[in-house]
Amino acid sequence: MVRIKTFFLSVLLMLCGGTLLAQQRDSIRFSLLTCAPGQEIYSLFGHTAIRYENYTRNIDLVFNYGMFSFSTPNFVWRFVKGETDYQLGIAPFDYFEAEYTLRGSSVYQQVLDLRSEEKLRLLKSLQDNYLPQNRTYRYNYFYDNCTTRARDRIEQCIEGKVVYADSLTGKTFRSIVHEFTATSPWGELGIDLCLGKEADMEINSRQQMFSPFYMKEYASQAVVVREDGSKSPLVLSEYKIVDAAPLVKESSWGLTPFSCALLWLIVCALFAICQWNHRRFCWAWSSFLLFVQGTAGCIIAFLFFFSVHPTVGSNWMLFFLNPVPLFYLPVLICRGIKGQKDYFHWANVVYLTLFIGIILFSGQKINLTVLPLALGLLLNSVAYILVWNKR
Repeated sequence: MVRIKTFFLSVLLMLCGGTLLAQQRDSIRFSLLTCAPGQEIYSLFGHTAIRYENYTRNIDLVFNYGMFSFSTPNFVWRFVKGETDYQLGIAPFDYFEAEYTLRGSSVYQQVLDLRSEEKLRLLKSLQDNYLPQNRTYRYNYFYDNCTTRARDRIEQCIEGKVVYADSLTGKTFRSIVHEFTATSPWGELGIDLCLGKEADMEINSRQQMFSPFYMKEYASQAVVVREDGSKSPLVLSEYKIVDAAPLVKESSWGLTPFSCALLWLIVCALFAICQWNHRRFCWAWSSFLLFVQGTAGCIIAFLFFFSVHPTVGSNWMLFFLNPVPLFYLPVLICRGIKGQKDYFHWANVVYLTLFIGIILFSGQKINLTVLPLALGLLLNSVAYILVWNKR
């Protein structure tokens, strides 16, 4: 009789435990958070995170794969090389909400339609990712960032496959970047100078999801096809949870890169006219131009040959900006002081003319600012040839 009572008590406890576990599962909610762009260059493209809510245990946390620190040793050097390490961080939602409210960035929440087992699987995956030995990862802006990491964790927990809408045609990495750098022309110029031809190749829907807001749109239309044949939307509901007015950043530098490039071209033209009128070539001015060109070329060459950043290894800008003028600079100065003829300018005319012609048909989209810069250098060499022949 005692054994029978013990048996029924055990069954009752198991049933109660199963009920409590089911209630705990049902009280869990996961959401995809998409944050509006900020003012800094690293926040221009927005951000993605995962929100975990457990109503039974009164837990509300944000799992954020975008944590990094500028104080990390050799941060700038590692960033240029493409060896930046990011981390998964966890913060209370209240802190996350306050941060983006102060930043002036709205936050959009997409509640995920996950089954109980999938929720627990996702929670386990995130917890494992947060272990000290797992939380750090090598960041790659186009292929492995805070958005793609969140997407991959969600997909891995689902018993089936997530089917997204057809790819938006005509989209490239560069075109999507331009959508978010329109208000930061100097940042856009810097990015354009570094990205190569690969950034102008058409990309599919999965590649487009490197961008937080593209991920948001694809997620809102996604359908989960599970192993049992059932189908359901990935996103159960979506709404704005932080409605912040964007901060207006006043810039003390009102000129755009293209305006500055036109001023550069005008200055080069004025120097060319002065040299023609006086029948005398200013080697100091030419040396300054070579120094600027060569210094910028060192950065492009380093990215081309040594950086692991995506697409920089196919950059046709190396044909224009490279270290060769910097290496030749001592020879130019020596010949200028001695008044000797320098055939560098003849070669430079041919070189820059070829660059302007080739880059237009290379398949790589260039920032229009580059053309006035190249024309200014070309005009300087043409002036040298004309002045020398006139003399």
